[in-house]
Amino acid sequence: MTDSQNQNTITIMADGNSYQTEPGESILNALERHGFHIPTLCYEEGLPIIGACRLCVVEISGARKLHPACSTPVADGMNIFTESEQVVEARREILKLLLANHDLRCLTCERNADCRLQDYCYRYKVEDTPYVGDTKNYPIDRSNPFFFRDYGKCIMCGKCVSICAEINGAYVYDFMDRGFDSKVTSAFDDELQNTTCTFCGMCVNVCPVGALVERSVEWRSRPWEVDKVLTTCPYCGVGCQMYLKVQDGEIVGVSRKKDSFTKGHLCGKGQFGWDFVHSKDRLTKPMIRKDGQLTEVSWDVAMEYISENLSRLYNESGSDAIAGLSSAKVTNEENYLFQKLLRTAFKTNHIDHCARLCHSSTVWGLATSFGSGAMTNSINELLETDCIVVIGSNTTEAHPVTGYRIKQANKMGKNLIVIDPRKIELTNYADEWLKLRPATNVALLNGIARVIYKEGLWDQEFVEARSEGFQDWIESIEGYTPERVQEITGVPKDKLIRTARLIGNSNKVTFVYAMGVTQYTQGTQNVLSIANLAILTGNVGRRGTGVNPLRGQNNVQGACDMGALPNYFPSYQPIEDPVARDKFKKVWGTVPEPKPGLTVTEIIEKAGTGDIRGLYIMGENPAVSDPDADEVERSLEETELLIVQDIFMTETAKLADVVLPATSFAETEGTFTNTERRVQRVRKAVEPPGQAKTDREILTLLANRLELNWNYNNDEEVMDEINKLAPFYGGITFARLENEGLQWPCYHTSHPGTEFLHKDQFSRGKGKFHPVKYIPPSEEPSKKYPLILNTGRWLYHFHTGTMSLRSQRLKWLRDEELAMVNPQVANELDIEDGDIVKIASRRGKVKSKVQVTDHVPQDMVFMTFHFPETLTNRLTTKAKDPICKIPELKSSAVRIEKE
Repeated sequence: MTDSQNQNTITIMADGNSYQTEPGESILNALERHGFHIPTLCYEEGLPIIGACRLCVVEISGARKLHPACSTPVADGMNIFTESEQVVEARREILKLLLANHDLRCLTCERNADCRLQDYCYRYKVEDTPYVGDTKNYPIDRSNPFFFRDYGKCIMCGKCVSICAEINGAYVYDFMDRGFDSKVTSAFDDELQNTTCTFCGMCVNVCPVGALVERSVEWRSRPWEVDKVLTTCPYCGVGCQMYLKVQDGEIVGVSRKKDSFTKGHLCGKGQFGWDFVHSKDRLTKPMIRKDGQLTEVSWDVAMEYISENLSRLYNESGSDAIAGLSSAKVTNEENYLFQKLLRTAFKTNHIDHCARLCHSSTVWGLATSFGSGAMTNSINELLETDCIVVIGSNTTEAHPVTGYRIKQANKMGKNLIVIDPRKIELTNYADEWLKLRPATNVALLNGIARVIYKEGLWDQEFVEARSEGFQDWIESIEGYTPERVQEITGVPKDKLIRTARLIGNSNKVTFVYAMGVTQYTQGTQNVLSIANLAILTGNVGRRGTGVNPLRGQNNVQGACDMGALPNYFPSYQPIEDPVARDKFKKVWGTVPEPKPGLTVTEIIEKAGTGDIRGLYIMGENPAVSDPDADEVERSLEETELLIVQDIFMTETAKLADVVLPATSFAETEGTFTNTERRVQRVRKAVEPPGQAKTDREILTLLANRLELNWNYNNDEEVMDEINKLAPFYGGITFARLENEGLQWPCYHTSHPGTEFLHKDQFSRGKGKFHPVKYIPPSEEPSKKYPLILNTGRWLYHFHTGTMSLRSQRLKWLRDEELAMVNPQVANELDIEDGDIVKIASRRGKVKSKVQVTDHVPQDMVFMTFHFPETLTNRLTTKAKDPICKIPELKSSAVRIEKE
């Protein structure tokens, strides 16, 4: 050991042996690190130390009493006894006291054999209790479909209280009453659905006994009967790791992976929204439309039909007649094969996916400013920053686990700035809430930057050493005075100045944004404005800083990485680049012409005009997700050959000529890449229903019908090919991903991955400032359409509802659209909460139930696009960002008509 190591460690004795540990570390953590197992019931890593159960007590030489190991720090020369006679007797007494008022029906308890109280009673030979007296008999609360609360088994450890308050921030649980009448419960002992509970299930995962148990395992499975399969959540882009609990070929529940990058924290969708996998609505056989009806056929017939007809269209009209939409839901390997199939069999670059509708402006904007279009830093670095700026992101609903980190950081004293026209949960935590008018982000960000520059709060050293284009940019923002910005955005100038100073005076600032920035005709300009501000303040290339776009779906980042884009090969290699073309041609045998293809919205439009004759859609539902839904439906109906590959009969699949049954995340092997560029394994847990096949199997079948001679035996072989062609993924192998993920770029198998980007220099060399000018949105309120429609997500449902609406538990919480309107608007239109109204735009009308709330400003209506019965995108405009072609889904003029 070196001298420096000696200075940073101390020596302790434990049960007769000597150990090195760190000063200030708790006895519990120090000894567990050295292989000791000290019993605890109330301790949970990452939560405040309660020290309530006292089961972790140890004996310390020279001390007059036993000390709790969880809250007692080590000291140099300390001599500890973890299993002395005094310690063991104390633990036995504590266990006997716990048993005195504990329901001992262990044989029928769902936590039998997975109960810490049971384990410790066995370890210390406690069979019964001498403490006999009155007991409490509480009814079991089964009022919700997620989990039950059995107070008779609660040991008052307080873990549920802590995790709900400290991680989720919901503060549902607390201790009620005193002494013998004490009880851990919700406010007023109410049912959870009447509280602030979000049904994230974290309380269930930390409960050491059978007091909180998933309803899905009740009288269904016991711990030793369950196989646990580690996989990645299929919902948002956070990429939470979790175990699927499988019994008799069916998923029966989910449990956390405590040592994952998300610390085992989950949201309600990840914890309880898995039952769509076993929905009766799953597609099980291929279908071909005959005489106007979709009819079941064999795989052989379906593959022959597709190959013959796609080949015919290609031979008749060339590569421009064929297009494909890949998927943010399927694996990296399957996205790679999809774009390879289109580019080699049909020589087309008309390949895109739903990233076009969410973060194409991010890819273009950040790539242009920094050289890489991805999230620069990691989620957990939010805890290391000094100031978090959340703009256009309802993080706690759209990316809940990232929302937990923001709330944790705020509780740690980190400043929080929220820029959003709506009142969202994070506004309750914000030091500054900038309630701007929709579509005025550029003006606001330019105004903040101008104040920072004028007051000398910018990082001059960073700007001079690591950027270019500064002078032109500074001149471009001169006109964005606080007064003018107030006029454009509605944000008071004093608040603007305070916010600028808060950012400028912070050593580390993290910018977090989502589709409230990107889904505008100025989406790319919005992203460039954030990048400008980050460069100005030197908040790129360091831990705890960065520009962090939150990706909306589980593998939307991976789909981009794999080249499911009209202008890039995998790993963002331009299709015009001669070096890249030569590399791919050597492996693939052929490549398409070096001409960028069409985007999602352009593909749909061209399908409606007959220019695109064959359209292959894998795992996407544009009939619900794309703007101007009536026009999308018409275009898809007009498409000569529409092939849809999915797990359900989606609204898009209902229009198809061929429907192919694919597998869900739980029936598939491969990888997903999350929002922070972390590549993680997806593992098969159950068999697919009926004749459904994995997307890899389907694509391989079709490729070989088209005489491409693919020979992939498994997904690992596909990743091996990706390693050779995609530099960012060069060192990411299945073997290295066995226990944890890797963040790209990861260039070779000894590369550790990259936690944050642009450390010593930007990917493009120097960061580039871009002058950006505020331009009003494509549609503004008028006399006929006086309100602005804003769209987004709701906590318990996801995207087009294809999965979440087939989860009976999630549907129990909400199964219909609720259009949010301001009380003043409701009063003017004589509308009450729960009324049915018509909402109309220049493109169409929908009916919706109304929620009257002050969470939206007076001139706004907010709706999700989760519910196909209320097709919100029937209302949205097709106006697009001229650079990246992202639709302006966040701002459409509408009116409300009372039914």
